Amino acid sequence: MKKILSAILILCAAVLFAQEAPKTQNVILVTFDGYRWQEMFKGAQKQLIGNKKLVKDIPALQNKYWSEDANTRREKLTPFIWNTVAKQGSIIGERKNAAKMKVTNPMRFSYPGYNEIFSGYGDPKVNSNDFPDNPNLTIFDLLQADDKLKNKLVAVATWDAFPRIINSKRNGVPAYVNIKDSAGKCTSGNLTYAGWSQPCPPSNGFITDDSLTYHFAKEYIAKNHPRFAFIGFDETDHFGHEGQYDSYLNSANQLDGYLQDLWNFIQTDPQYQNNTTLIITCDHGRGPAAANMWRHHGQGILAADKIWLAAVGAGIKNEGVLKSGHFYQKQTAATIAKLFGKKFYEAEKFGKPIDEILK
Repeated sequence: MKKILSAILILCAAVLFAQEAPKTQNVILVTFDGYRWQEMFKGAQKQLIGNKKLVKDIPALQNKYWSEDANTRREKLTPFIWNTVAKQGSIIGERKNAAKMKVTNPMRFSYPGYNEIFSGYGDPKVNSNDFPDNPNLTIFDLLQADDKLKNKLVAVATWDAFPRIINSKRNGVPAYVNIKDSAGKCTSGNLTYAGWSQPCPPSNGFITDDSLTYHFAKEYIAKNHPRFAFIGFDETDHFGHEGQYDSYLNSANQLDGYLQDLWNFIQTDPQYQNNTTLIITCDHGRGPAAANMWRHHGQGILAADKIWLAAVGAGIKNEGVLKSGHFYQKQTAATIAKLFGKKFYEAEKFGKPIDEILK
């Protein structure tokens, strides 16, 4: 009887361990600030790409991105997402005859959106992009408290609000922001990345700041091998606000190219190969094309609550575009935690992991 009981206990322990075992060793989270679900899933929009007030060279842009077929358009615009992520991983947010995703915070702009991504709930008190150091515990705090992950986290972003959003003062996670070219070296505020071996890359005319952010982030990741890295891009949102639809599309296309380059690196690096999850999402949506509302977002723009999420790599199912379900931005942090074999903070307000895309 004792032998039977012992066997049962061992079996139960094995099952419990399997349920809590990490699904990945590393997670890289990337955000395209303010990038609409319409372009994500349907590519360039006819009403916008043919508007001479929004596009400097309509024939050239149409030649680059246009097709009457929406699937072809989206592949032209973001080929890595549609030829790799969609075929090997999972994507949420297409809306029509597919899974929907939205924010729960009422603000529908950046700081509240990133707080929701990182802290696991849409805190109504976070109501300004000038909000001070985030009082909410985040995925950074959770992972930094783990001895196996401590000091193996990093954030690199174009926007200088991220040290406040992450609350680096509280958790000690380094946040490199506002990357600048100073005498051929990439610097972040008064910080210079000591390990930087390459001069800052030349800007390409429509994605200046994000180019510096990406190359700084990639070199930091290659040299320091953080277990959790966040890369926050901004210029899709910038060009959206400016009403420059050509630069908005070109930015998304260039960022997709950076994702491809990062993924290629992941596949060849001994720490990251076959052990890394790549998640891509956005902080908020934008308004519809009608009346030029695509330029805007915020409390008064109801459509700006519509977002998307894509994931590929270790621990992610090959579901392609999810066909049903309702998902929320606040589920992102818990999903990352579960990928690391951890539970996120437990309370009714926090989002649950997106188990539909997890192995």
